[in-house]
Amino acid sequence: MSTSPVHLPYIEPWLRGTHAEVPAVGRAVLHALDLALEDITKWTTGLTDAEVHAQPHGLPSIAFHLKHMARSTDRLLSYAEGKQLSAEQLAALKTEQAGEETLAELMAEVETSVNNAAGRVRKLALADFDAFRGVGRKQLPTSIGGALIHVADHTQRHVGQVVTTAKVLKALRG
Repeated sequence: MSTSPVHLPYIEPWLRGTHAEVPAVGRAVLHALDLALEDITKWTTGLTDAEVHAQPHGLPSIAFHLKHMARSTDRLLSYAEGKQLSAEQLAALKTEQAGEETLAELMAEVETSVNNAAGRVRKLALADFDAFRGVGRKQLPTSIGGALIHVADHTQRHVGQVVTTAKVLKALRG
């Protein structure tokens, strides 16, 4: 009889049975946000604050992607809720490419954004997904469901870029 601990394989959030009380579309968005936090934590661990702001081979910095993920989630959910962007949201948008935040500060911003988004997604998950929503000043057409799904896919797109940039940075260390 073995007394060694059993190491279970990694199970992605969507297979864990979490958020079961939320309808499927909202649950999928929540799982995408959970996965985003897990992946960016995994791949940024060990990076220095300088590396997080570096732009290896001209790639956008990890700092940009983290700020953009947090802030675009807020903006997209505002559209899903039928709101236009506030002056604060517009001002924050203009600062995504600048700054000297530490990795800890950036991760805290993302975590705060995900926690805030979770409550908003839970409310929107009960709405009529086909209800019209206009995006931006031109009121480009989408729906509540379209905006919710874009929160998930847009976040994951930037997570992929964080992972790639982190791998490049770690490889450049030699």
